Amino acid sequence: MKKRKYNIGVEATLEVIGGKWKCVILCHLTHGEKRTSELKRLMPGITQKMLTQQLRELEDDGIIKRIVYNQVPPKVVYELSEYGWSLKGILDTLCAWGEEHITRVYGDPMEVLEDSILNQKKRPVNSESPV
Repeated sequence: MKKRKYNIGVEATLEVIGGKWKCVILCHLTHGEKRTSELKRLMPGITQKMLTQQLRELEDDGIIKRIVYNQVPPKVVYELSEYGWSLKGILDTLCAWGEEHITRVYGDPMEVLEDSILNQKKRPVNSESPV
């Protein structure tokens, strides 16, 4: 690998996790391993080509692991590597800031956030308990 010079450390961070989709992929993987088809369903705006490219880049950088199960039909899942888990604090902070930004700009975040596993903790829970 050719040595590169950076002006500031955030450049190196963004080189690895920058772009529209990598952080979203990583946030989904903090909730457990996912198959490519699961990630595609969770991110309907991403093309299959872009998803494959982003997964390969994250794998090449050691952020995620690609696990191939030797079965028929073949099963491939992705999960965060130990190194990838070191990004959890950054991802949590980005999510928190984004939620505050959405609230500031739009008011109620639930009016603009999609219904997904990543947003379920923010949805009001029915306070009625079963009898």
